[in-house]
This record gives sequence, structure tokens and C-alpha cells, in this order.
Amino acid sequence: MATQNILWIPHSKETNLSRFLGHLETKFHKSFSDYVSLHKFSVEEYQLFWKEWLSYSGFKLHREPDQTIETGDHFSKSNWFPGALYNFAENLLEVGNPNDLALFFYSEDGQIQRLTYSELKNEVLKLQKHLNSLGVKKGDRVVGLVPNAPISTIGMLATTSLGAIWSSASPDFGVRGILDRFEQIQPKVLISVESYLFKGKKISIVDKLEEVSNKLTNTKNSEFKQTLIYDFVEPIKDFGKIQFPFHYNEIRSVNLGEKIHYTSIAFSDPVYIMFSSGTTGLPKCIVQGGGVLLNHTKELSLHCNVSKQNRFFYYTTCGWMMWNWSQSVLALGATLYQFDGNPFHPSWETLWSMANKESIQVFGTSAKYLSVLEEEKIQVQTKYPLPDLQVILSTGSPLPNSGFRYVYENIKQDVQLSSISGGTDLNGCFALGNPGLPVFEGQIQCKGLGMDVQVFNDMGKSVENEKGELVCPTPFPSMPLSFWNDESGAKYKSAYFETYDNIWCHGDFASITAENGLVIYGRSDATLNPGGVRIGTADIYSVVSTIPEVVDSVIIGQDYKDDVRVVLFVVMAPGVTLDESLIKKIKEQIKLETSPRHVPALVLSVPEIPYTVNGKKVEIAVKQTVAGLEVKNKNALSNPNSLDHFKNRKELSV
Repeated sequence: MATQNILWIPHSKETNLSRFLGHLETKFHKSFSDYVSLHKFSVEEYQLFWKEWLSYSGFKLHREPDQTIETGDHFSKSNWFPGALYNFAENLLEVGNPNDLALFFYSEDGQIQRLTYSELKNEVLKLQKHLNSLGVKKGDRVVGLVPNAPISTIGMLATTSLGAIWSSASPDFGVRGILDRFEQIQPKVLISVESYLFKGKKISIVDKLEEVSNKLTNTKNSEFKQTLIYDFVEPIKDFGKIQFPFHYNEIRSVNLGEKIHYTSIAFSDPVYIMFSSGTTGLPKCIVQGGGVLLNHTKELSLHCNVSKQNRFFYYTTCGWMMWNWSQSVLALGATLYQFDGNPFHPSWETLWSMANKESIQVFGTSAKYLSVLEEEKIQVQTKYPLPDLQVILSTGSPLPNSGFRYVYENIKQDVQLSSISGGTDLNGCFALGNPGLPVFEGQIQCKGLGMDVQVFNDMGKSVENEKGELVCPTPFPSMPLSFWNDESGAKYKSAYFETYDNIWCHGDFASITAENGLVIYGRSDATLNPGGVRIGTADIYSVVSTIPEVVDSVIIGQDYKDDVRVVLFVVMAPGVTLDESLIKKIKEQIKLETSPRHVPALVLSVPEIPYTVNGKKVEIAVKQTVAGLEVKNKNALSNPNSLDHFKNRKELSV
């Protein structure tokens, strides 16, 4: 890639990453000429690397491990740090000055809540004792139907302090979407708010709680003990038909000087249960352990350059893995900023006003959010100079080239834009940023340390500068422990190891660039194969996003006459009609900027595009609908009725 595509060059050579590199060089008498050589060491000597990060990062252990990894007869049976004992919550709470600010919550209606580490520990202790009184113990499940606010963090920390397992969903999920997740794991306690705010409106979820708590109570072998209700918007006046209700305000205070007891668990014990999107069936229940936290601290410290007392914000909900990821900044002694609500209410200024006023140093969001700002031609920097902002993180979907340019032209010139990519499955990243490397337009800066990221072509050969499957041949600590209720491990192996024997295949279509960065082209199960040539949907989205008449789009490959034809569905800007001249313009632009193979056979207009509740475009559900197949779990979609616009289209049958 030519030098004119460099958008940012680092100023300082003093970073957490450079200091760790120096530590490794001194301790192991090695010399790393660049990041590529460091990464090579981290994957070739991966046991040494992860053992050293465990020690260097200050990970708090109750007992040292007997060894770094026990490798089984299959990748999925790797057991990290056998013999070690620790507590997850302790690693997030016992990190430094008790008077440092731990949490800062900013509500959609402007309400603010602050908690120091000392105050946070006090709240965790109160809830821990209450959960303990209900018999919650190691291995039990506690679930949260909570906003991205302090109650979510307190709930998770109190749960994991007991060695119990935390899982959460956002209160805007529908009843079926909640039950599809929580019924599978049979929680002992449900922590929930009574309502939430969105676009200035209070939305009660008492009716949801009635149905959810009744179902959880009557699940076979249920041990459900309590629906613990936290007043988030206003005090609840009537519990209605909620099963086993208890008001959070009635939890007893704790004595001054009383300390949290941290239950010891092994790295192989569950901490989190995460859920896949579930658009093709019930969500997978992905069980994760202590390796997730070890990987998080590596990513946040070394790749995002987060340090003690840094101010970190990520716009997320509790139904997205970025909530879990962001919680781990507490393990670095940083301040976690939280927001719940619509980021565009009452205007686009909501998040940037907070970021500017609070001197946010790391600002995380979705590629979709940045795309909306770009579409609306918002010039953030004209009103908010953001002098302290050092890093912008983007994930959820590939950020197109125009999105990279938008950030530097309209948000801030001197900022490290880190597009990051990984997944719920590993609760972390395979590829992400690097404070010591330049940012190239359209590229993720580097492979994650300790992550043996490769791209395989159709012959199963590792390649560079060529598109293929993103794989990881070497075990990593944040890999799932298992899937819930999958004793044989068959579902786990099917999810990641069917394509290549004993090699993790992530399901992303990607390439490694000449600059040793990565480009993600979309999910490989959603890639297009016209004429037998695989192309990524991200290439087309990148072009379409620059066409002002189009505000959203989705691309599928339709099986057609023993081949595949590319079909592009577009949502038009207000007042714009999709006519032949506009279709011609769209096709010519795609051909000019990509290749003739990328040009869609059909361009069709729809009023809206389906998204998951986490804001991800669902190409597969559209493809199934076009093919006349049933989409098995519409509850995973935020707008399931949008699929109706893709049914029985005459244009698709000729």
C-alpha cells in the first residue's frame, strides 16, 4: 500500500507495549527488531509468552500454576495454567488507590453516577453477602437484565467474587430473546432494572419480568431463588406477578471495615457465559474462564495502551461482548465510563460532549455508529476538539475505507484509529491496534500478541496478500472452555474445527496485507461466490457507503441457475427513488472501485435492513428468506419484520 494511505504516525516510542518488549529482551536475552519479530516470538514461544504476561501483568493468584498449558488430544481440550487458583473479581477490584475513580456513569437524561474503587468494593460486598444468603455458590449462574451502568458491573463482580458464573442481556431484548438465553443456563438469581430510557422515553420491563421470572421458575430442575429489582429510572411501585421479587434497596448495608471474601477458582472454572447471535437457531452458550481476563489485559494494556487512571469509554450494551471486554479496564486501575441509551439522543453531540468534558482518552464504538455520523456529515471536531483523546476503537463490522477517512477528517487528525476484530467466541480480538505502528487506510494495524493468526487459501495453505479463511492453529487462553450442556464437546468442535482438522477456523474472510496488517471482508459464510470466485461483502459495502443516495444496504449471494448471483438491497435516502440511472451509477461505481465480479446482478430497494439486537447486519437471514427458508430465531433480530421485505420478490425469480 502506498505511503499516501498512511493516516496516522505514532509520536511516542514510550508505550506499555515498548516497555514490555524491553522487559522480554532483557529477561530472555533476545532482540526484537520490529513488531513482526515480537509477534513471531509470541506465537512460536506461546507458552513462554503467556506465562510471562501472567507474571508481568500482576495477575493476582492464590496459587501458582503447575505448568502453562496441558494440551489434550485436541485443540479444544487445552487446559491453561492447571493448578493455579485465583478470583476474577479480585483482579478487577484490588488494583490500586481506593480513592481513584472506578466508574463514571452518564445517563441519557444527563444523570451522573460516580464510584471510587473503595465505593465500588463496598457495593460489591453488599450484593455478595445478599447472594450468599440465597445460597449462591461456585458454579451457580446469576444473570443480569441490566443497562450498561454501575449495577451491571456490581452484579458481575459480586457474582464472580463468589466463584459463580455471570451472564447478561440488555433490557431492550424481547421476552423470547431473553428466555432463549437464560432458560438454557438455569440461573439461581435474576438481577434486573424496572425500566430503562431510550430516546427520552421511560420503557417499563415489568411485563417482561413477569413472564421471564415465571418461565425461569418453572423450568425443569429449576433452582431459581429471586428476581432482584434495581430502581434504575424510578422506584417500582408494584411487583405485579413477578416471581420471587426482592427490592434491591432492601439489601442490608455492611459494617465499616468489612472485607470481601474472594472464592478461589481454577482457570478451567467458568466465569462468563456468552451467547452467539442465534439467528440460525438457539444462541450458543459459550462458557469462558480466567484466560479471558488474561487476554483482555494484554489487549487493553499493550494494544490500546491503557494504564492506571486512564479514562476509557466504550459504547455498548450488556448483550454485546464489548461490555465484558470493557469491564477489564478495571484490572488496570483505569476509570470505566458507561453510558446507556440512544447515542443520538437528543443529538449526535451526546457522546462527544461527554468525551470532551470528561477528557476521555480511549473512545470505543461500533463501525455502524461511525457510519451514521459519516452519512449525516457530522463534523465533530468543529465543536469538540477532544484534546485528550488518544485512541478511537471501532468494531462490530469491518470499517470501510471511507470510515477511516471520515475519522481523520471530521473527528480528530491526531488520533490512533484502531479497528479491532475478534468475536464473542473468544471474548476478545485476533487483530487490533498498536500504539507504535502507523494506521493505514482500511487496515487493522496488527495481529494480536500470542494469537497465531493466519489466512488459509482454498487449498488450506497459509498465504499473505490473498483472501481466505482466518484461522488460528495454536491454542490461546481465551478460547472457550466448552459450550453449556455440550458434554461430548461435539457442538464446540463443530463450531470451530470442521473446516480444518484441529485448527480453529474463525469464520471470517480476511487477508494479511503487505504492511502486516489485516483486512476483514466479512463473515466467510456470507461471502459471495459468483463464477466460483470468492469475494467479500465488505468490498461492496465500502463503495456503496460513499454513494449519498443510499443510506443502508445488504448484499447476498443468491443461488441461481447452477451459479451464484450477487444481489444488492439498498435503503434509499429520504426523497430518493431507485431508478435505472441510479442503478447504473451504483453498478459503475462498484465496478470502478473493485472489479467486474463484484458488480451485483440485481439492485433492489427495501425500506429497512435487518440487524441483530447487537447492531450487526444479518446477511444470512436475508439469504435464507430470499431462498424461501425459515429463519429459525427471529428473536435475535431487533427488527424481525424487516425480513418480510425480502420475501417473494418477483425480481428474484427471473
